[in-house]
Amino acid sequence: MNRDSVNWRGAIPAVITPIDEQGEIDRDAFCENVERQFDAGASGILVGGCTGEFWSLSFDERVTLFRLGREATGNRGVVLAGTGGITVDETLRLSDAAGEAGVDGALILPPYFIRLSEDEVFEHFRSVDRSVSLPIVLYNIPGNALNALSPALASRLADLDNVVAIKESSGDWNNFHATLIRVKDRIRVFCGPSSIFGMEALHAGADGLIDCFPNVWLPGAYDLLRAVEGGRLEEARSLQATGRRLTELFTSNGRSLYPTTKAAMEMLGYRAGNPRPPLQPLHGEQLDELRTGLRSLGVID
Repeated sequence: MNRDSVNWRGAIPAVITPIDEQGEIDRDAFCENVERQFDAGASGILVGGCTGEFWSLSFDERVTLFRLGREATGNRGVVLAGTGGITVDETLRLSDAAGEAGVDGALILPPYFIRLSEDEVFEHFRSVDRSVSLPIVLYNIPGNALNALSPALASRLADLDNVVAIKESSGDWNNFHATLIRVKDRIRVFCGPSSIFGMEALHAGADGLIDCFPNVWLPGAYDLLRAVEGGRLEEARSLQATGRRLTELFTSNGRSLYPTTKAAMEMLGYRAGNPRPPLQPLHGEQLDELRTGLRSLGVID
């Protein structure tokens, strides 16, 4: 397989996992959010990724998300599923379950928590690649996974049989751009932090955007993508500037991305629920500042 084995491109939002008052996955709220994304122009969705709080979900809950994602999407677009684990066996078990649920591709991050050499990370992916039944999307998110996929390592991994794409979420433009240059002729490249440099990534040749912000702010993916594709660069720059300010708002004064995304969705009238522990919902000054910031940026009235 390679980039030509799939037709994935465009905006593929990393959707949240809504949690109801009983602490269970809110299926109706999940489907409503997916519907909203496709109505806005999504070419697919990513379920059970970092935005989907995969670390807080049981195996059965992750499989439930895979099935829900496929059911809610139907034939409207691609469904990618986060199936990464620390061990090869865990990753394959999740990837097999995703394939059985009808998912189109497995988003796989490196083993996390313990620091590994690049050769050790490569061997992990090579072992997964030998047995996986789905196309693989590499996931570089060293801020969460600890172990990074450097441009050189991404280039090695791009030659594995089942690797077709990478979600580059380092947040480092130099790392993103170097990776893009080294692998784009072999695998598809998606920009993770599109709220920070999605315009630049698309203009440089990225195949699309995979980000959490469309859960809250639809223009940050769809209007930005259309503006770049249409050559309306001033419009794209304005949207990108708003995205950067939103990113700063979501990650300042003790706020972190995933609880803040859910809090913002609730302010917009969308059912998201609270984050799963150990993450905690926003409260007090953090919540008040978020509301004020969203108003000042025109995201809420």
